[in-house]
Amino acid sequence: MRTAADRIRHAISFELIGLALIIPIGSWVFSVPPTDIGIVGIVSATLATGWNYLYNLGFDHMLRRYTGTTLKTVPMRIIHAILFEVGLLMVLMPFIAWYLGISLWQAFVMDVAFALFYLVYAFIFNWAYDRLFPLPEWQTEKAAAAK
Repeated sequence: MRTAADRIRHAISFELIGLALIIPIGSWVFSVPPTDIGIVGIVSATLATGWNYLYNLGFDHMLRRYTGTTLKTVPMRIIHAILFEVGLLMVLMPFIAWYLGISLWQAFVMDVAFALFYLVYAFIFNWAYDRLFPLPEWQTEKAAAAK
């Protein structure tokens, strides 16, 4: 399992890189001033950071309980990313509608677009993170699986 410090590094780096990408893209796609997308992005990132930490901790505990390991296969990574985004969608949609003064439907469309971006981004980021910061137990498990 990852340490608390590693999980914090993971969550913060995920959100900072995500913001650097989504603010200019979101402003351009939705014709919303970058400052407004920036506020939505920062508040969303703050909420998502807490969700990221709690979700990944819970997911890893459940994964270890049911499979005996925290090593994620490609299908498990897909499930992991989808469930993360669905939970986050439920939290962020009302905030986006309120802050931008748009309908819940418009906020839903915007949030789904952001979620699709983050779905792909989360898959790529988490895969890269696991390669940059692998857990020692994975080497042992991979070696055992290869026998």
